Amino acid sequence: MIKYRKDTDDIVTLTLDMKDSKANIINHQICKAFEPVIIQLRKEKKENTLTGVIITSAKKTFLAGGDLKYIFQADDAQSVFEYTEMLKSVFRNLETIGVPVVAAINGTALGSGFELALACHHRIAIENPLTRLGLPEVNLGLMPSGGGVTRLVWLNGLKKTFQILTKGEIYRPMEALRLELIDETAIDEKEMFFKAKRFIFNHIDYQRPWDQRDYKIPGGDIETAHITNWIGMKNAEIMKKTKGNYPAVQAIFGTMVEAASVDFDTANRIESRFFTELILGQTATNMVKAFWFDKNAVKKNLSRPKGYGKFRPQQVGIIGAGKMGSSIATVCAKHGLKVILKDVSKSIAERGRKYCELLLQKEVDNRMITEKEKSVIFEKISITENFKDFQSCDVVIEAVFESLNLKRRVIRETESHLDEFTLFGTNTSSLSISRLAKASQTPEDFIGIHFYAPAQETQLVDVIIGKKTSEETIARAFDFVRSIGKIPIVIKDRRGFLTPRINGMYAMEGLALLNEGVSPVVIERLGVKAGMPKGPLATLDEMSLATTLLFERKKQEWFGDIYYHKNEIEVLEKMVNELNREGAISKTGFYDYTELIPRVWKGLYEHFNIRKDIPNEQEIIERLMFVQVMEAARVLEEGVVENIAEINIGSILGWQFAPFKGGVLQYIKDYGFDKFIKKGKKLEKQFGSRFELPTIFETDRLK
Repeated sequence: MIKYRKDTDDIVTLTLDMKDSKANIINHQICKAFEPVIIQLRKEKKENTLTGVIITSAKKTFLAGGDLKYIFQADDAQSVFEYTEMLKSVFRNLETIGVPVVAAINGTALGSGFELALACHHRIAIENPLTRLGLPEVNLGLMPSGGGVTRLVWLNGLKKTFQILTKGEIYRPMEALRLELIDETAIDEKEMFFKAKRFIFNHIDYQRPWDQRDYKIPGGDIETAHITNWIGMKNAEIMKKTKGNYPAVQAIFGTMVEAASVDFDTANRIESRFFTELILGQTATNMVKAFWFDKNAVKKNLSRPKGYGKFRPQQVGIIGAGKMGSSIATVCAKHGLKVILKDVSKSIAERGRKYCELLLQKEVDNRMITEKEKSVIFEKISITENFKDFQSCDVVIEAVFESLNLKRRVIRETESHLDEFTLFGTNTSSLSISRLAKASQTPEDFIGIHFYAPAQETQLVDVIIGKKTSEETIARAFDFVRSIGKIPIVIKDRRGFLTPRINGMYAMEGLALLNEGVSPVVIERLGVKAGMPKGPLATLDEMSLATTLLFERKKQEWFGDIYYHKNEIEVLEKMVNELNREGAISKTGFYDYTELIPRVWKGLYEHFNIRKDIPNEQEIIERLMFVQVMEAARVLEEGVVENIAEINIGSILGWQFAPFKGGVLQYIKDYGFDKFIKKGKKLEKQFGSRFELPTIFETDRLK
C-alpha cells in the first residue's frame, strides 16, 4: 500500500499504491499503513540517516479523496470523531517528523487526498491538463476533515480560505499555483523529483508556520478590526444566501473563525467536531447520495443498453447556428471532436462560429483554458450551408427552431446525405420524438438528444427514445453524451418528458396559491426558501405564460375530467388575454421588468383577491415540494424514467430541485416515508388529486 524507498542522499520516497484499486483513497487501511512508516521515519531521523521525505503515487492520480462509502454509512458520532482524529494524527506526524516533507503530485488530488498534500511542507504538481486539485467537499454537504480548513487559514488567511472552501471548485495546476494551494509546478516527473530534492536540500530545518513562534495569520486574525467586521458581515451573508439549508457552509465558516482564535492543535479538534456533526446530518447523506452514488451510477452506464460496443465519435454535424447550436458545437470541439456547423447560409453559420469563439474567450478570461487551447479548439469548428458536408459525420444533431414542420423538413433533407451508421439526434425540448421520427426513413436510428441552456455550462443531457428507437441507437447516444463530458438521462417519449413535466407542476402550484389569495411575494420567497432556484411565478415568466397556457389547454384536452389545473388555467388566461402579460420574453409577466432588478408586479394585488392574513408557511413549502415529488413518483411508476438515481440527478441538474434534499425522490427519505404518506393523504384531501399518492408507494421502491 505504501512503498518505502531510500536513496543515497538519505531521502525517502513514499509511493502510495493501493491494491485492487484504480485510484488511491484515504480510508482506515491507509491510515493504519502509515503508522509503521512514521515509526521508521522517526527512527531514522533520530539516527541522523534521514534528510527528507517525498510522497508520491504509483497511480495516475495522486490521491482521489476520502472513502465516501464509509462516510455515507457512518452512524456513530464517537467512531466518526475518532477516525477523523486518527487521520489528523497521521498528517500531523508527517509534518513534525523533523525533516522537509514534499508532496510530489503526479495526478489529481482532491478532498482528503489534497489535505495530505497540504500537510506536506512543499507541494509540486506536474502541469497535466487532466490533473485536478482542491477541496470540493462542500459540494457533497461536507467539509475537509484532515486539517484542511485549519491549514488553509494559517497559510492563506480567512478571506481567501473562505472563497476556496465554500465555492468547492477544483483547479488545474497553474490555477492552484496562482491561489497558493501549491508551491511549484513541473513539466514532467523528472523535473518534479528534481525540484522536490532541491527544496529538501535548501530547507533542512524547515518548520510549518503554525509551529514557529510569533507567526501571524496572513491578512489578520479575529482581533484585527477589519477581520472582526468581515466576520459579522459574512455570517449574515451566509444565512441570507443558504437560508439555513446548507450546514456545511456554516460549519466551514465556524471552523475558520475558531482556527483563527486558538492554537493549531485545538483548531484541528474543533474541525473534527464540526465534521462529525455534518456527517451524521441528513443533508450530507442526501448530497453524498445524489452527487456521488447516484451521479456515478448514471455515468457508469446505469441505463445504457448492454451488449453493444462503445461508440467513439470523431466528427459531429450541428444544424442550426443559433446560440444553442453554437454552444453544442463548442462543447463538442472542447472534447476533441471535429464539428461542422450548418445554417441556411455561410454568413449565418459564420456568425454562429464567432459566437463559439466568444464562449471560448470567456473561458480564457476565467482561466479555464489557455489561449493556445482556445485556438486548438476553435480550429476544430468549420461551417457549411450544404447538407452534403455531413457525409463524414458520425453524429448529426439538429438544433433548429422548435417547430414540428420545420424539424421534419430538416430531417428529410439531412438524411439523404448521411451514411447508414450516422447517429441522428434532435435537440427538441417539447416535441414528440415519435412524431418527428415519422419524417425519418430509419426511425430506429432517430433519437432525442436534448441539451439544456447554456449547453457549455449545464451537465445534463436528456436522451429521449421514441417508439421505434433501437437499443443500439440508445447506447450510441449515451456514449456520445458521455464522450463530451455530459451526464445522460434516458427518458421515454411521453408528454412533458421529465424536466418540463415536473417543474411545470411546481410552477402551476404557485398559480394555485395565487388563486387562493396568497401574496405573490410570499409565494416567491417560500419557493426560494424551499430550495428552488426561483419562485414558481418567476419560473412561469421564464417559461412564457402564453406558451404555458397553450400547453396546459392541450393537456386539458388530453386528460379531460382528471386534469389537475382547471382553476390555474383561468389565472393564465387572465394574465395573457385580459392583462396582456406574457412573461419575461415580453418584459411583462408576474414580474415587472422595467427596473434593473425585476420585482413582483404590483398589479397582481389589484387583479387578484390577495388575503392580508399570513398563511402557514411550512404548509406552502410542503405543497410546492410535494407536488413535484408526487409527479416524479408517477414518472417512475409509468417507466418514463426507469430508475430513482436518474430522476434524482435529473431533478437537480435539470430544474435545480433543492440540491440539499438529494433529489426529488430522495426528498421522501429526507422527510420520512411514513410521515410523507400521512402528509400526502392530508394534502390530497385538502387540495385535490394532484397530491394523490401513486400506487408505487405501496411497494418498497421508494423506502
